[in-house]
Amino acid sequence: QVQLVQSGGGLVQTGGSLRLSCAASGRTFSSYGMGWFRQAPGKEREFVASITSISRSYYSTNYADSVKGRFTISRDNAKNTVYLQMNSLNPEDTAVYYCAVGSSSTITSRYDVWGQGTQVTVSS
Repeated sequence: QVQLVQSGGGLVQTGGSLRLSCAASGRTFSSYGMGWFRQAPGKEREFVASITSISRSYYSTNYADSVKGRFTISRDNAKNTVYLQMNSLNPEDTAVYYCAVGSSSTITSRYDVWGQGTQVTVSS
């Protein structure tokens, strides 16, 4: 059974940066797309970023408009880890962030395993 273990996150001031990590085990990591989502209090979980699997000759990435140009998703298949580098953070980025495996879609139901979530809080 695949497991995803997240790390990173925390409290940062507006304009600051954080990096989230998501380490996978129990599956051939490189064969699957990965995604990051977030959920703010009282809101639905929303797509943040995704990256395709190694089955393509190159990786494709996709970002929500709200984070484009500020966040970067990447993966290290040797470490079975996907990262989310978040720069120029603002209070609207405050949420619990989740990684997920199984797709590179923007739709939550396309993913079959989720990480435990990690809190990101951006103070003004």
